Amino acid sequence: MAGARQAVGEARRIVVKVGSSSLTTASGGLDADRVDALVDVLAKVRNQEIARSASAEGGGGRREGGGEREIVLVSSGAIAAGLAPLGLRRRPEDLARQQAAASVGQGLLVARYTASFARYGVRVGQVLLTSDDMSRRSHHRNASRTLDKLLAMGAFPIVNENDTVATDEIRFGDNDRLAALVAHLVRADLLVLLSDVDGVYDGDPARPGTSRIGEVRDPSDLAHVEIGSTGKAGVGTGGMVTKVEAARIAAAAGVPVVLTSTIHAADALTGQDTGTYFHPTGKRSADRLLWLQHASAPQGALTLDDGAVQAVVDRRKSLLPAGIAAVEGDFSAGDPVELRDGTGHAVARGLVNFDAKEIPRLIGRSTRELARELGPAYEREVVHRDDLVVLHP
Repeated sequence: MAGARQAVGEARRIVVKVGSSSLTTASGGLDADRVDALVDVLAKVRNQEIARSASAEGGGGRREGGGEREIVLVSSGAIAAGLAPLGLRRRPEDLARQQAAASVGQGLLVARYTASFARYGVRVGQVLLTSDDMSRRSHHRNASRTLDKLLAMGAFPIVNENDTVATDEIRFGDNDRLAALVAHLVRADLLVLLSDVDGVYDGDPARPGTSRIGEVRDPSDLAHVEIGSTGKAGVGTGGMVTKVEAARIAAAAGVPVVLTSTIHAADALTGQDTGTYFHPTGKRSADRLLWLQHASAPQGALTLDDGAVQAVVDRRKSLLPAGIAAVEGDFSAGDPVELRDGTGHAVARGLVNFDAKEIPRLIGRSTRELARELGPAYEREVVHRDDLVVLHP
């Protein structure tokens, strides 16, 4: 455990996620003192010198030598910050009023961060994302380049879901999952999830006799633990369930995670024994495929015959028209779709190359036959293997 915590203290590029309850009052509105306290920690940690080689950590030469730590903040709080100014007593359930609250609150949130970081001479850059942005290749590259450039220019990126325009179909649903995906997007050395609970417990933390789980080496370590689903303040969307799931996503992508309370942020970022540490359980994969698996909302489905299921799942091949048995949904080329077997079980997800209305005349036919009849544009895969991720049960 000591070695793991030492690695945390030496992490150079870090993604930190903070929840609404840590920044706002229960009735809505930003708590300036809480924001300033968090910024104090982040600014001081950011200025710490890290003297180590990136190659020693498998960085592939992306960063060399020492230098300041780099932090990307994924911050909730836009909707909560907009409640009081709009006269709303609690977070609305309908999407339209959530978007209105986010429109008011996002400006207040970033203004507060801007003023707070200005005390340290640090400029803030705002990055608003939707899952639709991230599952599309060109948008994904743009997001990656923007965040890298902000860090290179010394700005402090603050990321949030674009609640003002996101629809139910393209929402992440919670910023915990967004933080896990951003950690992979920016090739972070560490993800820190901050909330109002100081880690994962083996029972209800409010009950006597429960204890904090110091580290998780594998998802099976939590198989016996009942994870709570709601937070204390009632102004956010997630609870411990979403945080643990985010930690699993990041760990499976090779990013270690510390989950703890906001008041212990300094200890978490300097490698002290606080919160729950999630060991990496997998290796880094193609960034966009992680987004496709965990952030995209399928706009339709393609049913595959047995041969196509085997080709896609076992041999990791592209999906060709000949292997499609049925289509459903109203999607456009470039949209994410679900690939199902004959029983209706989802086996993969991918970005489709044709509109839904085009596919019925492609079903069961070879690309060569389609090219002769419809033209060379049809001599291609329905879903290319580079745009496809297999879903494990």
